[in-house]
Amino acid sequence: MRFIVLDGLDGAGKDTHARLIKKRYEERGENVIIRSHPSQDNVFGKNAKRALLDCDKLSRPKATMFYTFDVLNSLLNYYGKADTVIFVRYLGGVAYLPQPIAENLYTLLSRIFPTSRYMIFLDVDPKDALKRVNKREETEIFENEKDLKKVKNRALSTMDDWHIVDTSQPIEEAQKDIVKILDRMDQKRQK
Repeated sequence: MRFIVLDGLDGAGKDTHARLIKKRYEERGENVIIRSHPSQDNVFGKNAKRALLDCDKLSRPKATMFYTFDVLNSLLNYYGKADTVIFVRYLGGVAYLPQPIAENLYTLLSRIFPTSRYMIFLDVDPKDALKRVNKREETEIFENEKDLKKVKNRALSTMDDWHIVDTSQPIEEAQKDIVKILDRMDQKRQK
């Protein structure tokens, strides 16, 4: 099984690129599952999304807790169930926590949860991300320039073993960069 993880700031293009990757492998005859977190097919994902849209003092811890259970639900029910499984938002979610907690939790979770050579961080300038996010009807608690900058810095300092792709560039160019990574990892996988 090929396990692909796409993570990055809100507005980085994770869901868009996940769909393009899915299409690529389906055209090769593979079955592909995408799990985008927070998902909307279980109580954990729905509650995580609800907490992200709230603005009270408990929103951040509630979002973190429900997000974690949502990811666990995906691991239990979908990991290993297709030729290719794509997780949108996975371990990178720890970057939304304060720095020391984020680093320690990432180290712990990356030892417990499955990881992969196919872990890709979609890097986007926070100002570009904010422009994209502001086109949506709803804004989540972390979707402001200050938080996006913090999250990006935490993520890049924590996830040093990930492939980094600049998604400030046009979708087609970013997808070409992603395809190069996928091709390289697929070649290593076949050896």
